[in-house]
Amino acid sequence: MKRGVFWLIDGRLLCFPFDGSITEGIAKAGNTYNHKKLWEHLQPCGSKVAFDCYPRGRVEITANGNAVVYASPHIGIEHTAEICRVFELDSEPVIRYMNEVIW
Repeated sequence: MKRGVFWLIDGRLLCFPFDGSITEGIAKAGNTYNHKKLWEHLQPCGSKVAFDCYPRGRVEITANGNAVVYASPHIGIEHTAEICRVFELDSEPVIRYMNEVIW
Protein backbone atom coordinates (compact mmCIF):
# COMPACT_ATOMS: atom_id res chain seq x y z
CA MET A 1 0.00 0.00 0.00
CA LYS A 2 1.29 3.44 -0.91
CA ARG A 3 0.59 6.95 0.25
CA GLY A 4 0.36 9.73 -2.29
CA VAL A 5 -1.67 12.45 -3.93
CA PHE A 6 -3.99 12.74 -6.90
CA TRP A 7 -6.01 15.21 -8.93
CA LEU A 8 -9.12 14.80 -11.08
CA ILE A 9 -8.49 16.65 -14.35
CA ASP A 10 -11.04 16.54 -17.15
CA GLY A 11 -12.61 13.39 -15.73
CA ARG A 12 -9.32 11.48 -15.39
CA LEU A 13 -7.24 10.81 -12.33
CA LEU A 14 -3.65 12.04 -12.26
CA CYS A 15 -2.09 9.93 -9.48
CA PHE A 16 1.29 10.05 -7.77
CA PRO A 17 1.86 7.17 -5.36
CA PHE A 18 4.87 7.92 -3.18
CA ASP A 19 7.80 5.68 -4.00
CA GLY A 20 10.68 8.14 -3.69
CA SER A 21 11.31 8.28 -7.44
CA ILE A 22 10.30 11.96 -7.61
CA THR A 23 12.55 13.89 -5.26
CA GLU A 24 10.77 17.24 -5.61
CA GLY A 25 7.44 17.90 -3.98
CA ILE A 26 7.97 15.71 -0.93
CA ALA A 27 5.94 16.65 2.15
CA LYS A 28 7.58 17.63 5.44
CA ALA A 29 6.81 14.17 6.83
CA GLY A 30 8.98 12.70 4.07
CA ASN A 31 6.72 9.75 3.26
CA THR A 32 4.28 11.33 0.81
CA TYR A 33 3.95 14.27 -1.56
CA ASN A 34 2.77 17.83 -1.02
CA HIS A 35 0.17 18.86 -3.65
CA LYS A 36 1.47 22.40 -4.16
CA LYS A 37 5.17 21.50 -4.31
CA LEU A 38 4.60 18.53 -6.62
CA TRP A 39 2.36 20.58 -8.97
CA GLU A 40 5.04 23.28 -9.24
CA HIS A 41 7.71 20.68 -10.03
CA LEU A 42 5.72 18.66 -12.58
CA GLN A 43 3.90 21.62 -14.15
CA PRO A 44 0.87 19.62 -15.36
CA CYS A 45 -1.57 21.51 -17.55
CA GLY A 46 1.30 23.77 -18.60
CA SER A 47 1.27 25.38 -15.13
CA LYS A 48 -1.35 27.81 -16.39
CA VAL A 49 -3.46 27.08 -13.33
CA ALA A 50 -2.76 26.72 -9.63
CA PHE A 51 -2.52 23.33 -7.94
CA ASP A 52 -5.86 23.84 -6.23
CA CYS A 53 -7.91 24.62 -9.34
CA TYR A 54 -8.77 20.95 -9.79
CA PRO A 55 -10.40 18.55 -7.33
CA ARG A 56 -7.69 16.70 -5.46
CA GLY A 57 -7.09 14.16 -2.76
CA ARG A 58 -4.56 12.05 -0.97
CA VAL A 59 -4.13 8.51 0.26
CA GLU A 60 -2.79 8.00 3.77
CA ILE A 61 -2.00 4.79 5.61
CA THR A 62 -2.81 4.78 9.32
CA ALA A 63 -0.50 3.42 12.02
CA ASN A 64 -2.56 0.21 12.09
CA GLY A 65 -2.26 -0.26 8.31
CA ASN A 66 -5.64 0.97 7.13
CA ALA A 67 -5.97 3.14 4.02
CA VAL A 68 -7.81 6.45 4.23
CA VAL A 69 -8.61 8.50 1.13
CA TYR A 70 -9.11 12.21 1.75
CA ALA A 71 -10.79 13.64 -1.32
CA SER A 72 -12.69 16.54 -2.72
CA PRO A 73 -16.43 15.91 -2.79
CA HIS A 74 -16.12 16.53 -6.55
CA ILE A 75 -14.31 13.19 -6.90
CA GLY A 76 -16.99 10.54 -7.13
CA ILE A 77 -17.05 7.04 -5.72
CA GLU A 78 -16.64 5.75 -9.28
CA HIS A 79 -12.93 6.55 -9.00
CA THR A 80 -12.37 4.37 -5.93
CA ALA A 81 -11.37 1.25 -7.89
CA GLU A 82 -8.69 3.14 -9.82
CA ILE A 83 -7.37 4.76 -6.64
CA CYS A 84 -7.15 1.31 -5.02
CA ARG A 85 -5.31 -0.10 -8.04
CA VAL A 86 -2.82 2.74 -8.47
CA PHE A 87 -2.01 3.06 -4.76
CA GLU A 88 -1.93 -0.75 -4.34
CA LEU A 89 -4.58 -0.79 -1.60
CA ASP A 90 -5.44 -4.33 -0.61
CA SER A 91 -8.81 -3.50 0.96
CA GLU A 92 -11.59 -0.96 0.53
CA PRO A 93 -10.33 2.36 1.97
CA VAL A 94 -12.19 4.67 4.30
CA ILE A 95 -13.15 7.73 2.24
CA ARG A 96 -13.31 11.12 3.92
CA TYR A 97 -14.52 14.05 1.86
CA MET A 98 -12.86 17.42 2.40
CA ASN A 99 -14.56 20.78 2.09
CA GLU A 100 -12.83 22.85 -0.55
CA VAL A 101 -13.70 25.51 -3.04
CA ILE A 102 -13.27 24.60 -6.73
CA TRP A 103 -13.40 27.48 -9.17
